[in-house]
Amino acid sequence: MRVVIGYGLAVICSYIVGAVLVSQGNISSIVELGFEITLQQRFDAASHDLMNMYGIYLPLIAIALLIAFAVAAFVIRRVPHLRLLGYILAGFVGMIAIHVILKQVLGLSGIAPTRTLLGLFAQGIAGALGGYSFCWVTRQNESDRSSG
Repeated sequence: MRVVIGYGLAVICSYIVGAVLVSQGNISSIVELGFEITLQQRFDAASHDLMNMYGIYLPLIAIALLIAFAVAAFVIRRVPHLRLLGYILAGFVGMIAIHVILKQVLGLSGIAPTRTLLGLFAQGIAGALGGYSFCWVTRQNESDRSSG
């Protein structure tokens, strides 16, 4: 049950952070054009993206993290002392893979900020936070390890 909860939390965490970073990346492009953006407009843009990207972006994140965490679990069985790093890297790579694969398959970047290295890295950070949350929720405490 811990794995299911951890996975769900990882997907939600990655989605929230990823969507907010997308909106701020888009706003950054607007600011570069010379427009002034208020803090309220930044919050409005972030909430708009959170409420409107879930239909497409959330399932992509769910699939990417499912694959990434499965691969990480396979590797971590052989090197359990790298569990935290493994899941953080899995989330990071999973989120970047979404955008790289979309670019290669469709020939376009569906999310504008990921056209830059910084924007792509920011999405990786969102995935890394999801990986961290998965690792944290699914950790076993000492009493669990000694009894099972």
